Parts: sequence; C-alpha cells; structure tokens
Amino acid sequence: MRILYVEDEKYLADAVIHVLNKSGISVDHAADGEEGLNLAVKPIYDAIVLDIMLPKLSGWDILRDLRERKIKTPIIMLSALSQTEDKVKGLNYGADDYLAKPFKTSELVARLRALVRRPALQDDKVISFGDIYYDIKNRTLCDLPLSEKEAEIVETLIKNPEQVQSKEYLLTHVWGSDAVDEDNYVEVYISNLRKKLEKVSTNVKIKTIRGLGYKLCSKSLS
Repeated sequence: MRILYVEDEKYLADAVIHVLNKSGISVDHAADGEEGLNLAVKPIYDAIVLDIMLPKLSGWDILRDLRERKIKTPIIMLSALSQTEDKVKGLNYGADDYLAKPFKTSELVARLRALVRRPALQDDKVISFGDIYYDIKNRTLCDLPLSEKEAEIVETLIKNPEQVQSKEYLLTHVWGSDAVDEDNYVEVYISNLRKKLEKVSTNVKIKTIRGLGYKLCSKSLS
C-alpha cells in the first residue's frame, strides 16, 4: 500500500510515517497544502491522509478540488476539530473517513487497511479501455482468467490508461514493501499479460517506457 500523508506538524508527521513504514505502508509526505494537492492528483496512491489545518491551502480546499476533478482516491481527514459539524462537512465534501487528533497510529493503520479493502461504490464492475475490458469481481481480462497478481497489475493499468506506472510502484503496490526488485516479479507478470493480450487480438498493448515504467496504450496512439 502506498499513501500520501499531508501534515505540516513535522514532529507528528515523522512519528506517524515511522509507524506506517513499520506496518508495511509506503508513505509520501507533503508539508503544506499546495504540495499536497500537486501530489494528490497523481494516480499512484491507494489512499490519502489529509490534515485540515494546513499552510497555503487547507485540507477542505484540497478535498473539494480533488472531488471536483473526479479523483476517487479514498481520503481520511485529520483534524483537532472533532465537532459533528466538521465531520459532516468533510463527508459532504467527499471524504471517506474522519479521524480526530490526537489519534492512535494503530487506529490510523487499521482504518487505512479497511478503507483500501473496501470496494469503491463509484467504481464500475467492468472497466474498459479501447477494445479490452476487465471484470473486477471475476478477475478476467476479456473473459480470460487472471491470477491475483496479474489482476492487480491490470486493474492499476486500466484504471490509469496512457499513464506511466513505475516498476517500483507496481512492485510495492502488488507485492508489498518487502518485495525485492532483483526477483524481476514485475517483468515476468508483464510478459504474461502481454501474451494474454495477444490471445484476444486487441489494439491495446502494455508499452515499456524505458527508465520510467509501463503504460497501457492503444497501438494506434503509440
């Protein structure tokens, strides 16, 4: 799991990041609202932990901006304000959860894991790109069955078509933070997926962007 943590209190941020890393969660940190928004729009995070009171741009502004852009990344709001009105405001803006400060890091970890496991209500059961389609529930690509790891890679690529996904991100996202690059996990599974795409005679392919990663693209556009 890879998350974005937007928090301006350095001491708190360092402590939380340390515990999250020990729990197998990869963390990118932003110390102000502008930096947080610039990172949050990237389709690389499984969840965002977002403080409300931030310099330059508030957590409310970031949340509202992301949802207006139709970015569906799950978001947990953090705030010292624990009044019901603030919780309602966050949920109305499109937050998925709300955690009042001070909080136990173990609770944050539990909520993140529950949030990432939760099926997104807004996600379609079948995702398509070009002339291919992926069935989320049945883990099939154009009716071809996929292994668990193949399915996770395909879902990441097809949800972010024409966007490069780094090998490091796929490795961490699919195999966890303890995976080692030397085992060439990603290359093996990408090769298997390419063979399956060949079987369905599609115009879509997985393209290697040298030094950057992989992206799903249409042959006519590549």
